[in-house]
Amino acid sequence: MNKLKSNRTCFSNCKTLDIKCKNMSCRQWFNNEENNNCAIIAAELGPMTLQNIGNLFSLTRMRICQIEKNAMKKIREIINP
Repeated sequence: MNKLKSNRTCFSNCKTLDIKCKNMSCRQWFNNEENNNCAIIAAELGPMTLQNIGNLFSLTRMRICQIEKNAMKKIREIINP
């Protein structure tokens, strides 16, 4: 088995070596073996529907919509104080 290089991020190791991330303390880790447990790898799939995103995180489409709405509100508050 290849050894992980210390100068790489979790994402780089998982992508380059095509291994599942086991670092549950990583901010990008989520339980999805299809995408090597990495949110960045999942995001590289391109645009997704709310349903697709919900399926990745085991959440409903409606909950993803609520999270998106809240995030957009916070971004607007930062841009237009």
